[in-house]
Amino acid sequence: MKNLSPLQVERLKYQPKLPASLLNGINSLNLIEGSATESVRDQEQIKELFKNTYGKPVVTFEAASTKSTSEIRNVGVILSGGQAPGGHNVIAGLYDALKLANPQNKLYGFLGGPSGIIEGQYVEFDDKFIDEYRNTGGFDIIGSGRTKLETQEQFEKSLAVCKKLNISAVVIIGGDDSNTNAALLAEWFVANNADIQVIGCPKTIDGDLKNDQIEISFGFDTATKTYAELIGNIQRDANSAKKYWHFIKIMGRSASHVALEAALQTQPNITLISEEVEQEKMSLDSIITYMSNIIAKRANNGKNFGIAIIPEGLIEFIPEMKTMISNLNDLLSTLEKDSSFANLADAEKFEIISSKLDADNAKVFSSLPTLIKSQLLMDRDPHGNVQVSRIETEKLLIEMIKTRLGEMKKNGEYNGKFSSQAHFFGYEGRCAFPSNFDADYCYSLGYNAFALINNGLTGYLSSVKNLTEPAKSWIAGGIPITMMMNMEKRHGEMKPVIQKALVKLDGPVFKRLKDNREDWAMNDCYKFPGAIQYFGPTEVCDLTTVTLQLEQSKTLVGV
Repeated sequence: MKNLSPLQVERLKYQPKLPASLLNGINSLNLIEGSATESVRDQEQIKELFKNTYGKPVVTFEAASTKSTSEIRNVGVILSGGQAPGGHNVIAGLYDALKLANPQNKLYGFLGGPSGIIEGQYVEFDDKFIDEYRNTGGFDIIGSGRTKLETQEQFEKSLAVCKKLNISAVVIIGGDDSNTNAALLAEWFVANNADIQVIGCPKTIDGDLKNDQIEISFGFDTATKTYAELIGNIQRDANSAKKYWHFIKIMGRSASHVALEAALQTQPNITLISEEVEQEKMSLDSIITYMSNIIAKRANNGKNFGIAIIPEGLIEFIPEMKTMISNLNDLLSTLEKDSSFANLADAEKFEIISSKLDADNAKVFSSLPTLIKSQLLMDRDPHGNVQVSRIETEKLLIEMIKTRLGEMKKNGEYNGKFSSQAHFFGYEGRCAFPSNFDADYCYSLGYNAFALINNGLTGYLSSVKNLTEPAKSWIAGGIPITMMMNMEKRHGEMKPVIQKALVKLDGPVFKRLKDNREDWAMNDCYKFPGAIQYFGPTEVCDLTTVTLQLEQSKTLVGV
């Protein structure tokens, strides 16, 4: 291994912790079954689509006093979707459990995401290969991709590749859409007597893949700590220079968990929460009024600086924007089938779209700056949605606030100076060195995934919970993926998907922000978390997120 930093060398040596039940050995486990489950919504439709894998029980593992014999198994693993810190440790945990169960077992990594299992592109892992990636960030061990597994042809090709390699189980490491793919593949394998299991692992820095059994998705802890460090640095600079308002958009498309957690760690002046905007039916104009008033009040106190946190997906939660974008998505799914549309100039596209959108939506679309309209027409994501990370919402807000403050100055309502800086924090956190928590959690998820395989389960998501306690007290098990599903419109059609977990506005996490908003807005209560710590007192280096501590009603440490 060449060109390693001192930290890389040290992190490769770190031995992740495991729940006590798994420490006893992968072949010394008792499987405990709970009661039958059902999907969160649309039960009859989900049950009809997943005839063979619906209604299974939640399971947990307990250490057994006896040791069983594990048959030889070949397993394939896929990294799917966007990167999240800790993915390499999921694979390392899976590999170690697999080899401990039976040294003759083999683990294959499919290259480039789900397309790897379709096209038969793979590598076989060995000790040397795995050891170079332990406790590191990124997904570069085998790469990732966003190919969806949903067609008969894709399933048949995947089956052929698995048969070629004598694979009896596939582990898909991904977010809500990736694990929806895992559920579809598991159902198809069972329906076609393929005798191949499918297990998922909950990945996404967005934090929106969770429930009572999946307390947190992996990568959220590391990513939010990374963003909080950067926000803290900017707050220190703002408080030193005292001349800029920093508008910081933070990754997290469909939910505001990342923005909320980062705000609780750093205590900025303004934090927008998309779910609140939607529930309160806040228009774009009312958001501008809210932010401008805070800026003006601070200016009256001689403070022409501040920090505003903006969730990445905000624009889709503003009622008039959400309605317009939904209409636009459906319209573009039709227009883009006409190759001549793609060749038109933006101005011509704007004209066509304005003429075909519903009247109210056309009015909203036409009112937007040209830059934002162009960004709304960029290529859709694999699910047919606007790529909100490419819409510079922070710049839209800056321009509108600048105009509003100019009006307020004319009316004698504002006497300050407004200079702004725009930031987008996303990629900075997706591949960071995993925190101790994510290193341990991810390793446990991978190890536990093989325990599920070893016990003959399929269509399950690896679950490790009780996460605010020390790792030895964590509870390992699994939940049926169908338990998390509902029906949603995708590409104009109703599809089964895992329901996203949004910020609960009546929950303790949002309440912490709400209770402190006025104080943080006017007073400089900035906190500076600093870099992620790996060594030292456990209350520093093993501390998990404020979100998880509040949700589990634990005494907050360091907050």
